[in-house]
Amino acid sequence: MIITSLLDTDLYKFTMMQAVLHQHPGAQVEYRFKCRTPGIDLARYIDEISTEIDLLCELRFQPDELAYLRAMRFIKPDFVDFLGLFHLDRKYLTLRPSRQVEGEIELIIRGPWLHTILFEVPLLAIINEVWFRNTSQPDFEEGRRRLQAKVARLAAPGYEDCRVADYGTRRRYSRQWHGELLPLLREGWGERFVGTSNVYFARRYGMTPLGTMAHEYLQAFQALGPRLRDSQVAALESWAREYRGDLGIALSDVVGLDAFLRDFDLYFCKLFDGMRHDSGDPFVWGERILDHLQQHRVDPRGKVLVFSDGLNIERVMGLFDHFKGRCRLSFGVGTHLTNDLGPEPLQIVIKMVRCNGQPVAKLSDSPGKSMCDDPGYLRYLRQVFEVQDTPDAE
Repeated sequence: MIITSLLDTDLYKFTMMQAVLHQHPGAQVEYRFKCRTPGIDLARYIDEISTEIDLLCELRFQPDELAYLRAMRFIKPDFVDFLGLFHLDRKYLTLRPSRQVEGEIELIIRGPWLHTILFEVPLLAIINEVWFRNTSQPDFEEGRRRLQAKVARLAAPGYEDCRVADYGTRRRYSRQWHGELLPLLREGWGERFVGTSNVYFARRYGMTPLGTMAHEYLQAFQALGPRLRDSQVAALESWAREYRGDLGIALSDVVGLDAFLRDFDLYFCKLFDGMRHDSGDPFVWGERILDHLQQHRVDPRGKVLVFSDGLNIERVMGLFDHFKGRCRLSFGVGTHLTNDLGPEPLQIVIKMVRCNGQPVAKLSDSPGKSMCDDPGYLRYLRQVFEVQDTPDAE
């Protein structure tokens, strides 16, 4: 059994889910799976994946898990009470071999946002682990060697204030390897290692669980907000109403950085603690964010820039060298930590594509990372937010 606890997911799934419960409990959504790595025959293992999903849907939150969530300062008692009744329901999920491409799978999640939001991360972890246990022999010694080299590299003098977190749940080689590497990172990096996005392992090892919001939260407001042009502002204001200044890291690339900066006015510059980068050139992004804060008379040294897009240790160190002393910095590293044992990691995602029957999309700052099932809507979204048209939709 790959997933043994419903806590084995990223913290931002719970923080978003709480906001959905309180503000949009009736919203209906659709998610779709995409494997961006060519030539991957997942259909061969569809029965094994399906069995693991059945086991996932049998899980319930245990009393000690609920008590752990209840102790978090930003988690409300009524949300924990709801989780005490919650389980993932297989009826909201469709899994079948692709009708268009041999070897691919179609995975569609369709139902109430409140009851489907927790599917994404464990499903991706399941698909990853099923694939790797059938197509490779784990070389944990090689994985430990590579991990120790990364630990030693960042432990070099001058990086004592560099802060790194694990963001690799959905991309991990296996749950076993994920659980083994986290204590090694804490032992090797000490205070440089600030925690993990994975709630299960944060609880198990006494680490800090980290996370705020994901793209789906802002995407949904394209169908929930007062009008499309105001959807990003509506999502950020909704978040502020829910958390009253807590969990104050804003995601900046749902409709592109240009549109984000137009919406992120003085009010948001003062209200939010920082911004997270997840696509586009991180150096250009950071410079533009710092300049934007200064133009609004906000001291960047009091704000945190969180970098989380495909990072490795060399890129972390380069970004730290470039921006240190000018702002606070944090780095979320995923695949480079949790799936670096030799075999090529899979590029798989599950993205929200519809909300309340309407298409929604992410306009990424990196070509190829956008995902939408309605090209006409994607063109309209670009027009509304004045984003240059590029052929990067899937």
